[in-house]
Amino acid sequence: MSDRIFGGIGLMLALLYVWRAAIIPDSFMSDAVGPRAFPYGIAAVLALSSVFFLLKPDPAPEWPRAGRLAEIGFAVLVMIAYAQLLPEVGFLIATAFASAYLTWRLGSPPLQSVLIGAGTSIGIYVIFRLILGLSLAKGPFGF
Repeated sequence: MSDRIFGGIGLMLALLYVWRAAIIPDSFMSDAVGPRAFPYGIAAVLALSSVFFLLKPDPAPEWPRAGRLAEIGFAVLVMIAYAQLLPEVGFLIATAFASAYLTWRLGSPPLQSVLIGAGTSIGIYVIFRLILGLSLAKGPFGF
């Protein structure tokens, strides 16, 4: 039953994405794809996944224990803090801390999590900022 509820919520969220994408205004500098393509793609993947949950639910899902649910909740709080701190401390620092914490909670040893967090942050920065030239949040150090 819980899978069908999850699928229904996902399908409603997909419809919300389509509705919100449909009201995005066209820019005068619009490319051939337009600003709605990415949200439509997300909505399509979400809708297909949700329909799968509606049509083929797990017969007896195992819910996580209270400790695991608290851990999931804390990971959500870390992601909210990441979004709030991103403009303040910058992309590199915020991403390094968030990815280090999340990889640690996924089972990596602490030192390895710090290295993964730093590597992830620097790798994404190099790809998005230096190679693709996209703008990322600058912190107090200017990067």
